[in-house]
Amino acid sequence: MVGSCLMGICLSSRIKAESPFNTGTSSKYVSTEGNDLSSVSSKVSSGSISRSEGEILQSPNVTSFSLSDLKMATRNFRPDSVLGEGGFGSVFKGWIDENSFTAAKPGTGVVIAVKKLNQEGLQGHREWLAEVNFLGQLSHPHLVKLIGYCLEDEHRILVYEFMPRGSLENHLFRRGSYFQPLSWCLRMKVALGAAKGLAFLHSAEIKVIYRDFKTSNILLDSSYNAKLSDFGLAKDGPSGDKSHVSTRIMGTYGYAAPEYLATGHLTAKSDVYSFGVVLLEMLSGRRAIDKNRPSGEHNLVEWAKPYLANKRKVLRLIDNRLEGQYLLDVAYKVATLASRCISIESKFRPRMDEVVTTLEQLQDSKETVNPQQRVLRPRRRSADDARTGRTTTAYPRPSASIYA
Repeated sequence: MVGSCLMGICLSSRIKAESPFNTGTSSKYVSTEGNDLSSVSSKVSSGSISRSEGEILQSPNVTSFSLSDLKMATRNFRPDSVLGEGGFGSVFKGWIDENSFTAAKPGTGVVIAVKKLNQEGLQGHREWLAEVNFLGQLSHPHLVKLIGYCLEDEHRILVYEFMPRGSLENHLFRRGSYFQPLSWCLRMKVALGAAKGLAFLHSAEIKVIYRDFKTSNILLDSSYNAKLSDFGLAKDGPSGDKSHVSTRIMGTYGYAAPEYLATGHLTAKSDVYSFGVVLLEMLSGRRAIDKNRPSGEHNLVEWAKPYLANKRKVLRLIDNRLEGQYLLDVAYKVATLASRCISIESKFRPRMDEVVTTLEQLQDSKETVNPQQRVLRPRRRSADDARTGRTTTAYPRPSASIYA
């Protein structure tokens, strides 16, 4: 991985250096049935929860699979079953029986995504365990569902519900006939869903800091409902009268909050900053970090900030592919929200429940949009385009991942 340095701290594109668990403390999760932010039933297991190393917390909603079952479900982890690859390992497509959860023939039963750890060492196990214990205890419409796991000898595998639309990252940045550019309305739907997922994690009953909010960790179902995945870096929030959790720095370069990079102090507002970065990515169609851009445009936050404070300048920020799909007033409000989320001082960032409220209000306002009010703007055309009559659209560099 290519490293980068910021504030004297060297970071790789994926920073992972410590166990994402509480040590010597426990958290109490209280049921929030019928009282979550999306007005849909959400639940967590109640009782004392300890994420001590090596311990898998039991959950009635999570199944322990045998390695042989998962080999059968994925056709022995065949290469043509691979959905994608990431830092953790490879993700395979599989099939299980809806009732017995035993392996089913391809094309029958329930489709699953099977993530197989290909790393050796303690760090990989710690993240695997965090994933089992967080997603095994939490349930929400905007968190990906963990169906089960496998722990046999050196094999560590996670089994999730299959998300047919893949990651938000690919829909924003990957070229090809399968990944069409997301419309304005779909981007706002995804933003609201992801915000609800984070708000649920930050709620008083849960108090979990996600710590790795980014486009590749936002998965989409067939209706483009967003669900947060990959809880390997998640951490319990501060307890009692503590204002933050002190940790070694982990996360993904470009998304991590500046105060967290400088001090290692982690709060829910660290996630809010990351959300602001992702909201900017959705507005602009640009990656958080893109070294292929011209000098001065590598870092999205630094490049975008001058355009966020002025309604007319906001047009320079918005993805050309969204032309004619939005009202300037609405786009400016979304940009203003992003600007608040990426405030240098965390105290000026909104809480995620406030973000949800703002996005819900903007979602409602779109119902009264007159198509004649939508923003249209001329595209910049090269001399060659002028001669041939072609119109060009700039696409960011595609991701190598298919499902991550």
